[in-house]
Formats: sequence, structure tokens, C-alpha cells
Amino acid sequence: MSNFTDKIKQISPAEKKMLKNMFKASFVMEHSYNYERQQGLGFSLGMWPAIREIYDNKEDQGDALERHLAVFNATPHIETLIMGIAAAMEKEASINPDFDKSSINAVKVALMGPLSGIGDSIFWGSLRVVAAGIGLSLCQAGNPLGALVFLLVYNIPHLIIKYYCTFVGYAFGTDLMGNIQGSGVLDKITKAATIVGLMVIGAMTASMVALSLTGTFTVSGNEFVIQDYIDQMFPMLLPLLYTLLMFYLLQVKKMKATTLLLLSIVISFVLVVCGLI
Repeated sequence: MSNFTDKIKQISPAEKKMLKNMFKASFVMEHSYNYERQQGLGFSLGMWPAIREIYDNKEDQGDALERHLAVFNATPHIETLIMGIAAAMEKEASINPDFDKSSINAVKVALMGPLSGIGDSIFWGSLRVVAAGIGLSLCQAGNPLGALVFLLVYNIPHLIIKYYCTFVGYAFGTDLMGNIQGSGVLDKITKAATIVGLMVIGAMTASMVALSLTGTFTVSGNEFVIQDYIDQMFPMLLPLLYTLLMFYLLQVKKMKATTLLLLSIVISFVLVVCGLI
């Protein structure tokens, strides 16, 4: 623990200023949420203080900003931990020409799921409930400060943790880069992170894309549901195929995400009206 504390103390004044600016910039994460890249735009903006500090070349800065525009979604309260780690990896990338920059997003994707599970449980599932209970009890007693108490009980721990997560992430990331550079471990971490990222994307496809056929056919007086047979052969096949189609149109045909969203709405409307889904 003392070693970890010493690691944080070793952060230079310029880096501390950078991390404080990242903490301030992180509050735009939810305000810029969109259905194309979720928190990607906010993450990129939150990383700008680090990118500006780490890279002198405008082209390198632009590449880093574009890199962090990738899809990202994590509990807002702990997202600065991932930002700090990403900043440490960007620093290593700036001084090491052999550094695999694709590993930065791979690590981000791998971390956002597990950390969000912890963050959601602590902040949404526990702290918010406790704060609401205290605030409501005061309001029921006629105390007008109940709403204020709710905000204080919830946001004071949230802001403290969010602030220090920025420094902890950066210190951990710096230590990680220093220990594994040249050992070959980074390649293994990148590969593992990529696998986890693909698993997360697969799980999101299965849970967030809903598509099923309503058609039936009758044989010898018995009615059979087409979707049931599809599920027996390949569960979630239609959501998978539709997701792959959207990916193809987005990446290969370079269609805009907004166009695909509107196209999906039109297709869904037509198929529902026709009674096919």
C-alpha cells in the first residue's frame, strides 16, 4: 500500500495539473452521450488535457483524439480510472515508437465491463439507495433539507472517488507500463483484452438486439412457429445477422450511423406492419 502511495506521490506537478484537468473534463461524458458511440465523444474530450500535454505534434494529437472516439460506456463515477490508465498508455506510446497503440482501446474495452459492474453496484445499487432513504426520511418528517442531504450524501463520496480514481489510474497505468514493457506481457494483455472486448460486444448483441419472426406454418393440423425452429438450430441467429449487416454497411459501405438508425426504424415498421416480426 505504501509503495502504491509513493507511486502517486511521484507524479510530477505538470502531470498532476493534467490529471486535474482530465477530472474536470470528465463531467462532459454523460452530456455528450449518443447512440452511435455512447460515451466515446465525452471520453475523447476528457482525454484532451492528457493528449495536449503528451503530444506536441498536431497530427499525433488528432490521431489520439480520433482513437478515443471509439465506442465506450462505463459507470460515470469510475470512468476516470480508465481515463488515467489510458493516459499512462498514451504517454508510453509517445516515447516508444514500437508501442502498439491499438492496445489502448483494447484495454479500455476490457475494463469498462468489469469496472461498470462494480461501479453500478456501489453507486446505483447501494449509495443512491442509502442517500435516497436518508433524504426521504427527512422530507417525510417535514425537513426541507431532505433533498439537499440526498445530493450531499450521494455526491460527496462520488466526487471524491471520481477525483482520486484519475490519479490511481494514471499511477497504476504508469507502473503497469514500466513493469511489462519489453517482457511480452503487453501482447498477452492486449490479446486477452481483445477477447474480453469481443465477448462484451457479443453479449451486448444478444441482450440489446431483439429480432424474431412471427410466422407459422401448419402440418397435419399442427401449427409450428418458425422462430422456435430457428432458435433450436442457432439461438439469437437473426439479431446476429442483423448486427453483422449493420457492421458491414457501417465499416465497408461507409454509411452513416444516423442513416442506419433511420433505416432500421423504417425496416422494423414495414416488417411489423406486414406481420413478419
